[in-house]
Amino acid sequence: MKKKVIIAGGTGFIGNYLAAYYRAHGYTVLIISRQPNTVLWTNKTAIINALENAEILINLAGKSVDCRYNDKNKAEILSSRIDTTNTLGTCIQECSHPPKLWINSSTATIYRHAEDRPMTESTGEIGSGFSVGIARQWENAFFNFDLPYTRQIALRMAIVLGEDGGVMRPLKNLVHAGLGGKQGNGKQRFSWIHIEDLKNIILFIQQHEDMQGVYNCSSPQPETNIIFMQLLRKYMHVPFGLPSPKWLLELGAILIRTETELILKSRWVLPERLLKKGFVFTYPNLNKALENILKK
Repeated sequence: MKKKVIIAGGTGFIGNYLAAYYRAHGYTVLIISRQPNTVLWTNKTAIINALENAEILINLAGKSVDCRYNDKNKAEILSSRIDTTNTLGTCIQECSHPPKLWINSSTATIYRHAEDRPMTESTGEIGSGFSVGIARQWENAFFNFDLPYTRQIALRMAIVLGEDGGVMRPLKNLVHAGLGGKQGNGKQRFSWIHIEDLKNIILFIQQHEDMQGVYNCSSPQPETNIIFMQLLRKYMHVPFGLPSPKWLLELGAILIRTETELILKSRWVLPERLLKKGFVFTYPNLNKALENILKK
């Protein structure tokens, strides 16, 4: 019988990448979502059947934070994470042969705005505000389950960079439009992870059965916003880019219905636990990552 992988919320950029990899390597991949031809969130029996004898459950479910933080969107951002996590945990408890490993998304945004020093799992300071509150409740819901036969890991993901989606599309549009300069004061740190390294981290966790708990999922070499935008322009062969001051970003965020936090918060995160465990990054620095992503 083929080994089985379950990807919850697996219809987006990251989920499609992981599903393609696992299918290419002989796994049966089942997607839990609200879309047709998948296992539906409303069908608890189907979810339990999908989870039975699974090698790994990867939960990516959650409404995008790329929106205005009004009351309606705030409620949906929270419920889309907590409710799906609770559904999966409850279904695992009802499995006769539960998944060996459950990896749940979390976010590097859980740490405070940091321009003074990096945040690691052991020394990082949890921040405050709406986004941090979401992250804390999400992790609490995940680790609230006592699952003796299922190893649990929360991945505090930085911004995921890849060729076919994520933040690269809007950023490339900005650079092409001549707006690829620094954003705000440009000193804010940009923590990131290449999607191939994200996939390799998941495989690494599968192979090392002593790993559990919280892991920062980010490259070991975050950069400032100034450097990031410079490198984007370099690999896109765009010689200049106008800077975007904070007031302009705030106006633009209203127009495109998003929040400036996504650009201006300084996320300075290091993957201390992964490095200590011996994980080797294929794309440890932005030069190598952007060269790969923008090679076409």
